[in-house]
Amino acid sequence: MNPIEEALLLKNELDNLRPLQQEQEQRIMQKFRLDWNYHSNHIEGNSLSYGETKALLLFGITAQGKPFADHLEMRGHNEAVNWVLDVVKGDRPLTETFIRELHKLLLQKPYQVSAETADGKPTNKTVNIGQYKRLPNHVRTVTGETFFFATPEETPAMMQGLVEWYREMDGNPKSNPILLAAEFHYRFIRIHPFDDGNGRTARLLMNFILLRHGYPPVIIKTEDKRNYLSALEQADAGILSAFLDYIGKNLVDSLKLMIRGAQGENIDEPDDVDKKLEFFAKMLEVDERAVAKSSKTISFVVENSLVPLFDEFRQEGFKFSRFYSEWHSYATETTSSRPSRDIEASPSRDQLFHALDKNPAGNLFIINSFYRFRHPDFTSTNYMMTINIKLLEWTFTVATGSLSITKKYSQILNENEISRLIKVVNEEHTTLIESIYNAQSGA
Repeated sequence: MNPIEEALLLKNELDNLRPLQQEQEQRIMQKFRLDWNYHSNHIEGNSLSYGETKALLLFGITAQGKPFADHLEMRGHNEAVNWVLDVVKGDRPLTETFIRELHKLLLQKPYQVSAETADGKPTNKTVNIGQYKRLPNHVRTVTGETFFFATPEETPAMMQGLVEWYREMDGNPKSNPILLAAEFHYRFIRIHPFDDGNGRTARLLMNFILLRHGYPPVIIKTEDKRNYLSALEQADAGILSAFLDYIGKNLVDSLKLMIRGAQGENIDEPDDVDKKLEFFAKMLEVDERAVAKSSKTISFVVENSLVPLFDEFRQEGFKFSRFYSEWHSYATETTSSRPSRDIEASPSRDQLFHALDKNPAGNLFIINSFYRFRHPDFTSTNYMMTINIKLLEWTFTVATGSLSITKKYSQILNENEISRLIKVVNEEHTTLIESIYNAQSGA
Protein backbone atom coordinates (compact mmCIF):
# COMPACT_ATOMS: atom_id res chain seq x y z
CA MET A 1 0.00 0.00 0.00
CA ASN A 2 1.44 3.38 -0.94
CA PRO A 3 1.35 6.30 1.55
CA ILE A 4 -1.54 8.06 -0.18
CA GLU A 5 -3.77 4.96 -0.04
CA GLU A 6 -2.83 4.36 3.60
CA ALA A 7 -3.65 7.99 4.48
CA LEU A 8 -7.11 7.67 2.91
CA LEU A 9 -7.86 4.54 4.96
CA LEU A 10 -6.63 6.17 8.16
CA LYS A 11 -8.78 9.24 7.42
CA ASN A 12 -11.87 6.96 7.30
CA GLU A 13 -10.83 5.44 10.64
CA LEU A 14 -10.43 8.91 12.14
CA ASP A 15 -13.82 10.04 10.81
CA ASN A 16 -15.47 7.09 12.55
CA LEU A 17 -14.05 8.34 15.87
CA ARG A 18 -15.39 11.86 15.40
CA PRO A 19 -16.51 14.03 17.01
CA LEU A 20 -13.62 14.05 19.47
CA GLN A 21 -14.07 15.18 23.04
CA GLN A 22 -13.09 18.84 23.39
CA GLU A 23 -10.21 18.15 25.79
CA GLN A 24 -8.84 15.40 23.55
CA GLU A 25 -8.91 17.64 20.50
CA GLN A 26 -7.31 20.55 22.35
CA ARG A 27 -4.50 18.33 23.63
CA ILE A 28 -3.85 16.88 20.16
CA MET A 29 -3.93 20.25 18.41
CA GLN A 30 -1.62 21.82 20.99
CA LYS A 31 0.97 19.16 20.20
CA PHE A 32 0.51 19.68 16.45
CA ARG A 33 0.79 23.44 16.88
CA LEU A 34 3.99 23.29 18.94
CA ASP A 35 5.58 20.74 16.59
CA TRP A 36 4.51 22.74 13.55
CA ASN A 37 5.97 25.99 14.90
CA TYR A 38 9.22 24.46 16.06
CA HIS A 39 10.02 22.27 13.06
CA SER A 40 8.90 24.64 10.30
CA ASN A 41 11.07 27.44 11.72
CA HIS A 42 13.99 25.24 12.71
CA ILE A 43 14.23 23.89 9.16
CA GLU A 44 14.82 27.48 8.05
CA GLY A 45 17.55 28.13 10.64
CA ASN A 46 15.72 29.37 13.74
CA SER A 47 17.92 28.72 16.79
CA LEU A 48 15.21 28.18 19.45
CA SER A 49 15.12 24.64 20.80
CA TYR A 50 11.85 22.75 21.24
CA GLY A 51 11.80 23.50 24.97
CA GLU A 52 12.51 27.19 24.34
CA THR A 53 9.77 27.27 21.70
CA LYS A 54 7.28 25.73 24.12
CA ALA A 55 8.27 28.11 26.94
CA LEU A 56 7.88 31.09 24.59
CA LEU A 57 4.53 30.14 23.06
CA LEU A 58 2.83 28.77 26.18
CA PHE A 59 4.28 31.06 28.85
CA GLY A 60 5.91 33.99 27.04
CA ILE A 61 9.35 33.14 28.42
CA THR A 62 12.26 34.19 26.20
CA ALA A 63 15.51 32.26 25.92
CA GLN A 64 18.62 34.03 27.16
CA GLY A 65 21.41 34.26 24.65
CA LYS A 66 19.18 33.59 21.65
CA PRO A 67 18.61 36.26 18.96
CA PHE A 68 15.59 38.48 19.55
CA ALA A 69 14.76 38.07 15.85
CA ASP A 70 14.31 34.32 16.38
CA HIS A 71 11.71 34.98 19.08
CA LEU A 72 9.83 37.40 16.81
CA GLU A 73 10.00 34.86 13.98
CA MET A 74 8.54 32.13 16.19
CA ARG A 75 5.76 34.37 17.47
CA GLY A 76 4.88 35.46 13.93
CA HIS A 77 4.69 31.86 12.75
CA ASN A 78 2.51 30.95 15.73
CA GLU A 79 0.12 33.80 14.86
CA ALA A 80 -0.04 32.50 11.29
CA VAL A 81 -0.73 28.94 12.50
CA ASN A 82 -3.47 30.11 14.85
CA TRP A 83 -5.02 32.18 12.04
CA VAL A 84 -5.04 29.17 9.73
CA LEU A 85 -6.62 27.00 12.45
CA ASP A 86 -9.27 29.66 12.97
CA VAL A 87 -10.19 30.54 9.37
CA VAL A 88 -10.34 26.87 8.34
CA LYS A 89 -13.47 26.61 10.50
CA GLY A 90 -15.28 28.95 8.12
CA ASP A 91 -15.63 28.95 4.37
CA ARG A 92 -13.03 31.55 3.41
CA PRO A 93 -11.57 30.63 0.02
CA LEU A 94 -7.87 30.41 -0.76
CA THR A 95 -7.07 33.54 -2.77
CA GLU A 96 -4.03 35.69 -3.51
CA THR A 97 -5.25 38.14 -0.88
CA PHE A 98 -5.46 35.28 1.64
CA ILE A 99 -1.88 34.26 0.80
CA ARG A 100 -0.53 37.80 1.18
CA GLU A 101 -2.32 38.27 4.52
CA LEU A 102 -0.84 35.00 5.75
CA HIS A 103 2.63 36.19 4.74
CA LYS A 104 2.11 39.44 6.68
CA LEU A 105 1.21 37.52 9.82
CA LEU A 106 4.19 35.25 9.38
CA LEU A 107 6.92 37.86 8.94
CA GLN A 108 5.33 40.67 11.00
CA LYS A 109 7.45 43.57 9.66
CA PRO A 110 9.98 44.37 6.89
CA TYR A 111 13.67 43.57 7.47
CA GLN A 112 16.98 43.41 5.64
CA VAL A 113 18.63 40.25 4.29
CA SER A 114 21.79 39.52 2.35
CA ALA A 115 21.35 39.04 -1.38
CA GLU A 116 23.19 39.03 -4.69
CA THR A 117 22.89 41.36 -7.64
CA ALA A 118 22.18 40.01 -11.13
CA ASP A 119 25.94 39.82 -11.76
CA GLY A 120 26.61 37.92 -8.51
CA LYS A 121 27.81 40.78 -6.29
CA PRO A 122 26.78 40.78 -2.60
CA THR A 123 24.16 43.31 -1.57
CA ASN A 124 21.28 43.79 0.88
CA LYS A 125 17.59 43.85 0.11
CA THR A 126 14.46 44.67 2.07
CA VAL A 127 12.02 41.85 2.68
CA ASN A 128 8.58 43.38 2.13
CA ILE A 129 5.76 41.58 3.90
CA GLY A 130 2.62 40.59 2.06
CA GLN A 131 4.04 41.76 -1.26
CA TYR A 132 5.42 39.73 -4.13
CA LYS A 133 9.17 39.93 -4.71
CA ARG A 134 10.65 42.91 -6.53
CA LEU A 135 14.09 41.39 -7.02
CA PRO A 136 15.08 37.90 -8.22
CA ASN A 137 15.49 35.29 -5.47
CA HIS A 138 17.21 32.53 -7.40
CA VAL A 139 19.51 30.30 -5.34
CA ARG A 140 22.91 28.75 -5.93
CA THR A 141 23.03 24.95 -5.62
CA VAL A 142 25.80 22.90 -4.03
CA THR A 143 27.28 22.33 -7.49
CA GLY A 144 27.59 26.08 -8.04
CA GLU A 145 24.76 26.20 -10.56
CA THR A 146 21.92 28.72 -10.28
CA PHE A 147 18.43 27.34 -9.66
CA PHE A 148 15.89 29.74 -11.15
CA PHE A 149 12.53 30.54 -9.59
CA ALA A 150 9.94 32.79 -11.24
CA THR A 151 11.18 36.28 -12.01
CA PRO A 152 9.53 39.27 -10.30
CA GLU A 153 7.85 40.08 -13.62
CA GLU A 154 6.46 36.54 -14.00
CA THR A 155 5.30 36.14 -10.41
CA PRO A 156 1.89 37.95 -10.42
CA ALA A 157 0.61 36.00 -13.40
CA MET A 158 1.98 32.70 -12.09
CA MET A 159 0.39 33.24 -8.68
CA GLN A 160 -2.92 34.04 -10.34
CA GLY A 161 -2.56 30.85 -12.36
CA LEU A 162 -1.74 28.81 -9.25
CA VAL A 163 -4.85 30.00 -7.41
CA GLU A 164 -7.06 29.36 -10.46
CA TRP A 165 -5.59 25.85 -10.82
CA TYR A 166 -6.27 25.20 -7.11
CA ARG A 167 -9.90 26.35 -7.38
CA GLU A 168 -10.51 24.13 -10.39
CA MET A 169 -8.95 21.09 -8.74
CA ASP A 170 -10.63 21.73 -5.37
CA GLY A 171 -14.00 21.99 -7.06
CA ASN A 172 -13.60 18.61 -8.73
CA PRO A 173 -15.25 15.92 -6.56
CA LYS A 174 -12.80 13.35 -7.93
CA SER A 175 -9.79 15.38 -6.79
CA ASN A 176 -7.66 13.86 -4.02
CA PRO A 177 -7.09 16.55 -1.33
CA ILE A 178 -3.78 14.97 -0.25
CA LEU A 179 -2.36 15.16 -3.76
CA LEU A 180 -3.84 18.64 -4.18
CA ALA A 181 -2.22 19.96 -0.99
CA ALA A 182 1.16 18.41 -1.77
CA GLU A 183 1.23 19.61 -5.37
CA PHE A 184 0.11 23.10 -4.34
CA HIS A 185 3.08 23.17 -1.94
CA TYR A 186 5.47 22.21 -4.75
CA ARG A 187 4.03 24.64 -7.31
CA PHE A 188 4.19 27.47 -4.76
CA ILE A 189 7.84 26.71 -4.00
CA ARG A 190 8.69 26.70 -7.72
CA ILE A 191 7.33 30.25 -7.99
CA HIS A 192 8.93 31.44 -4.72
CA PRO A 193 6.73 34.56 -4.81
CA PHE A 194 8.08 36.37 -1.74
CA ASP A 195 11.47 37.78 -0.80
CA ASP A 196 11.62 35.46 2.23
CA GLY A 197 9.45 32.99 4.14
CA ASN A 198 8.44 30.94 1.10
CA GLY A 199 9.06 27.52 2.68
CA ARG A 200 7.11 28.33 5.82
CA THR A 201 4.29 29.87 3.78
CA ALA A 202 4.14 26.81 1.50
CA ARG A 203 3.79 24.48 4.50
CA LEU A 204 1.13 26.74 6.05
CA LEU A 205 -0.89 26.73 2.82
CA MET A 206 -0.50 22.98 2.34
CA ASN A 207 -1.82 22.38 5.85
CA PHE A 208 -4.66 24.85 5.32
CA ILE A 209 -5.82 22.73 2.37
CA LEU A 210 -5.49 19.50 4.37
CA LEU A 211 -7.31 20.93 7.40
CA ARG A 212 -10.17 22.14 5.19
CA HIS A 213 -10.68 18.52 4.12
CA GLY A 214 -10.62 17.14 7.67
CA TYR A 215 -6.99 16.00 7.75
CA PRO A 216 -4.49 16.88 10.49
CA PRO A 217 -1.49 19.06 9.54
CA VAL A 218 1.65 17.54 8.08
CA ILE A 219 4.73 18.17 10.22
CA ILE A 220 8.01 18.15 8.31
CA LYS A 221 10.54 17.44 11.06
CA THR A 222 13.83 19.26 11.17
CA GLU A 223 15.77 15.99 11.53
CA ASP A 224 14.18 14.88 8.23
CA LYS A 225 15.16 18.05 6.38
CA ARG A 226 17.53 16.22 4.03
CA ASN A 227 14.77 13.84 2.85
CA TYR A 228 12.34 16.76 2.47
CA LEU A 229 14.75 18.70 0.28
CA SER A 230 15.65 15.56 -1.63
CA ALA A 231 11.96 14.96 -2.43
CA LEU A 232 11.65 18.56 -3.67
CA GLU A 233 14.77 18.13 -5.81
CA GLN A 234 13.33 14.97 -7.35
CA ALA A 235 10.18 16.91 -8.19
CA ASP A 236 12.38 19.57 -9.82
CA ALA A 237 13.84 16.77 -11.94
CA GLY A 238 10.35 15.77 -13.08
CA ILE A 239 9.65 13.03 -10.51
CA LEU A 240 6.72 14.71 -8.73
CA SER A 241 5.51 11.37 -7.34
CA ALA A 242 8.51 11.26 -4.99
CA PHE A 243 7.37 14.47 -3.32
CA LEU A 244 3.72 13.42 -3.23
CA ASP A 245 4.66 10.14 -1.54
CA TYR A 246 6.88 12.00 0.92
CA ILE A 247 4.01 14.26 2.00
CA GLY A 248 1.69 11.23 2.15
CA LYS A 249 4.11 9.38 4.43
CA ASN A 250 4.26 12.31 6.85
CA LEU A 251 0.49 12.69 6.76
CA VAL A 252 0.18 9.02 7.74
CA ASP A 253 2.25 9.81 10.85
CA SER A 254 -0.03 12.72 11.74
CA LEU A 255 -3.17 10.62 11.21
CA LYS A 256 -1.87 7.80 13.41
CA LEU A 257 -1.05 10.30 16.16
CA MET A 258 -4.50 11.86 15.96
CA ILE A 259 -6.20 8.45 16.03
CA ARG A 260 -4.23 7.51 19.16
CA GLY A 261 -5.34 10.75 20.78
CA ALA A 262 -8.95 10.22 19.73
CA GLN A 263 -8.86 6.76 21.32
CA GLY A 264 -7.52 8.25 24.56
CA GLU A 265 -4.06 6.75 24.10
CA ASN A 266 -0.69 8.37 24.76
CA ILE A 267 0.27 10.70 21.89
CA ASP A 268 3.87 11.15 23.03
CA GLU A 269 6.47 10.24 20.44
CA PRO A 270 9.82 8.54 21.17
CA ASP A 271 11.68 11.84 21.41
CA ASP A 272 9.01 13.59 23.49
CA VAL A 273 10.69 12.62 26.77
CA ASP A 274 13.77 14.56 25.68
CA LYS A 275 11.58 17.51 24.71
CA LYS A 276 9.81 17.46 28.09
CA LEU A 277 13.08 17.35 30.00
CA GLU A 278 14.40 20.23 27.93
CA PHE A 279 11.20 22.21 28.59
CA PHE A 280 11.34 21.56 32.35
CA ALA A 281 15.01 22.59 32.39
CA LYS A 282 14.04 25.85 30.70
CA MET A 283 11.11 26.55 33.02
CA LEU A 284 13.15 25.71 36.11
CA GLU A 285 16.03 27.81 34.80
CA VAL A 286 18.39 24.86 35.07
CA ASP A 287 21.82 25.90 33.80
CA GLU A 288 23.99 22.97 32.79
CA ARG A 289 27.03 25.16 33.40
CA ALA A 290 25.98 25.73 37.01
CA VAL A 291 28.18 24.09 39.67
CA ALA A 292 27.83 24.16 43.44
CA LYS A 293 30.25 25.67 45.94
CA SER A 294 33.14 23.36 46.72
CA SER A 295 36.86 23.56 47.39
CA LYS A 296 37.41 23.21 43.64
CA THR A 297 35.04 26.03 42.67
CA ILE A 298 36.36 28.29 45.46
CA SER A 299 39.88 27.73 44.14
CA PHE A 300 38.71 28.71 40.64
CA VAL A 301 37.04 31.89 41.94
CA VAL A 302 40.06 32.90 43.98
CA GLU A 303 42.58 32.39 41.20
CA ASN A 304 40.59 33.88 38.34
CA SER A 305 38.50 36.58 40.05
CA LEU A 306 39.64 37.51 43.54
CA VAL A 307 43.41 37.70 43.08
CA PRO A 308 43.06 40.03 40.05
CA LEU A 309 40.43 42.06 41.94
CA PHE A 310 42.58 42.42 45.05
CA ASP A 311 45.69 43.39 43.06
CA GLU A 312 43.79 46.14 41.25
CA PHE A 313 42.08 47.23 44.46
CA ARG A 314 45.42 47.60 46.30
CA GLN A 315 46.95 49.60 43.45
CA GLU A 316 44.00 52.00 43.51
CA GLY A 317 44.28 52.31 47.30
CA PHE A 318 47.86 53.53 46.91
CA LYS A 319 46.54 56.63 45.08
CA PHE A 320 44.76 57.73 48.26
CA SER A 321 47.61 56.90 50.67
CA ARG A 322 49.22 60.36 50.20
CA PHE A 323 46.34 61.85 52.19
CA TYR A 324 46.89 59.68 55.30
CA SER A 325 49.65 58.90 57.75
CA GLU A 326 49.02 55.17 57.58
CA TRP A 327 47.22 52.72 55.26
CA HIS A 328 46.79 48.96 55.02
CA SER A 329 45.42 46.70 52.29
CA TYR A 330 44.21 43.29 53.40
CA ALA A 331 41.46 40.67 53.29
CA THR A 332 39.43 39.77 56.35
CA GLU A 333 36.26 38.07 57.57
CA THR A 334 35.14 41.19 59.47
CA THR A 335 35.08 44.94 58.88
CA SER A 336 36.23 45.92 62.39
CA SER A 337 38.99 48.52 62.30
CA ARG A 338 41.79 46.25 63.50
CA PRO A 339 40.58 42.68 62.99
CA SER A 340 42.52 39.92 64.65
CA ARG A 341 42.12 37.43 61.80
CA ASP A 342 43.42 39.57 58.96
CA ILE A 343 45.26 37.97 56.12
CA GLU A 344 48.62 39.59 55.53
CA ALA A 345 48.78 42.53 53.14
CA SER A 346 48.84 41.44 49.49
CA PRO A 347 47.46 37.99 50.37
CA SER A 348 48.50 35.12 48.22
CA ARG A 349 46.12 32.88 46.34
CA ASP A 350 46.50 30.19 49.02
CA GLN A 351 45.70 32.64 51.82
CA LEU A 352 42.56 33.88 50.10
CA PHE A 353 41.47 30.32 49.41
CA HIS A 354 42.05 29.26 53.03
CA ALA A 355 40.01 32.22 54.33
CA LEU A 356 37.02 31.30 52.17
CA ASP A 357 37.25 27.52 52.25
CA LYS A 358 37.36 27.40 56.06
CA ASN A 359 34.69 30.08 56.49
CA PRO A 360 31.24 28.43 56.80
CA ALA A 361 29.51 31.69 55.91
CA GLY A 362 31.60 32.10 52.78
CA ASN A 363 32.04 35.77 53.57
CA LEU A 364 35.14 37.89 52.93
CA PHE A 365 35.99 41.58 52.77
CA ILE A 366 38.91 43.11 50.95
CA ILE A 367 39.78 46.42 52.53
CA ASN A 368 41.97 49.46 52.08
CA SER A 369 42.09 51.07 55.56
CA PHE A 370 43.39 54.64 55.93
CA TYR A 371 44.27 56.29 59.29
CA ARG A 372 44.90 59.90 60.41
CA PHE A 373 44.21 62.30 57.58
CA ARG A 374 47.23 64.53 56.83
CA HIS A 375 45.72 67.85 57.83
CA PRO A 376 45.90 69.30 61.33
CA ASP A 377 42.15 69.93 61.48
CA PHE A 378 41.20 66.41 60.32
CA THR A 379 43.75 64.04 61.88
CA SER A 380 40.95 62.00 63.50
CA THR A 381 39.53 61.15 60.07
CA ASN A 382 39.94 57.52 59.06
CA TYR A 383 38.41 55.72 56.07
CA MET A 384 37.76 52.20 54.80
CA MET A 385 37.41 51.28 51.13
CA THR A 386 35.57 47.94 51.22
CA ILE A 387 34.50 45.29 48.76
CA ASN A 388 32.48 42.33 50.04
CA ILE A 389 32.70 38.81 48.57
CA LYS A 390 29.90 36.38 49.42
CA LEU A 391 29.96 32.73 48.37
CA LEU A 392 26.48 31.23 48.05
CA GLU A 393 25.54 27.67 47.12
CA TRP A 394 25.48 28.18 43.33
CA THR A 395 26.83 31.69 42.83
CA PHE A 396 29.22 34.20 44.31
CA THR A 397 28.53 37.91 44.71
CA VAL A 398 30.98 40.81 44.74
CA ALA A 399 29.50 44.06 46.03
CA THR A 400 30.38 47.57 47.10
CA GLY A 401 28.16 50.60 47.60
CA SER A 402 25.27 50.46 45.14
CA LEU A 403 26.94 47.95 42.82
CA SER A 404 26.51 44.19 43.19
CA ILE A 405 27.71 41.63 40.64
CA THR A 406 26.60 38.00 40.82
CA LYS A 407 28.43 35.28 38.91
CA LYS A 408 28.18 31.52 38.54
CA TYR A 409 31.13 29.50 39.80
CA SER A 410 31.92 28.64 36.19
CA GLN A 411 32.32 32.36 35.39
CA ILE A 412 34.96 34.94 36.24
CA LEU A 413 34.97 38.65 36.98
CA ASN A 414 36.08 40.29 33.76
CA GLU A 415 38.21 43.43 33.49
CA ASN A 416 35.20 45.66 32.91
CA GLU A 417 33.42 44.37 36.03
CA ILE A 418 36.55 44.82 38.16
CA SER A 419 36.90 48.37 36.83
CA ARG A 420 33.28 49.15 37.70
CA LEU A 421 33.74 47.91 41.27
CA ILE A 422 36.95 49.92 41.70
CA LYS A 423 35.26 53.01 40.27
CA VAL A 424 32.50 52.89 42.90
CA VAL A 425 34.88 52.69 45.89
CA ASN A 426 37.14 55.36 44.36
CA GLU A 427 34.26 57.76 43.82
CA GLU A 428 33.00 57.28 47.38
CA HIS A 429 36.47 57.98 48.84
CA THR A 430 36.97 60.97 46.53
CA THR A 431 33.68 62.41 47.77
CA LEU A 432 34.99 62.27 51.36
CA ILE A 433 38.24 64.05 50.46
CA GLU A 434 36.28 66.65 48.51
CA SER A 435 34.10 67.32 51.56
CA ILE A 436 37.22 67.83 53.70
CA TYR A 437 38.59 70.22 51.11
CA ASN A 438 35.31 72.17 51.03
CA ALA A 439 35.21 72.34 54.84
CA GLN A 440 38.81 73.54 55.06
CA SER A 441 38.40 76.15 52.30
CA GLY A 442 35.02 77.35 53.54
CA ALA A 443 33.39 76.50 50.23
